[in-house]
Amino acid sequence: MSVPGVLDDQALRRYRELLDAEDAAFDELEHAYEEGDRVHFEADLDAWRGALSRKLAFLQRRGIDIPESAIV
Repeated sequence: MSVPGVLDDQALRRYRELLDAEDAAFDELEHAYEEGDRVHFEADLDAWRGALSRKLAFLQRRGIDIPESAIV
């Protein structure tokens, strides 16, 4: 049985994977920004937004709602 808002070991493992993916995407975004590489920056920005969206969707499916004011 799953209780909304509770993370078991499997959920924590998946969340860690999503955090790692977001972190890696942000690192790429940061490098493109620092290098002034606009083409890669745009692609990396899309990749980072996608990783962030997947993380937030995962939390929402687990019953953990993040207030929009905390996201903006």
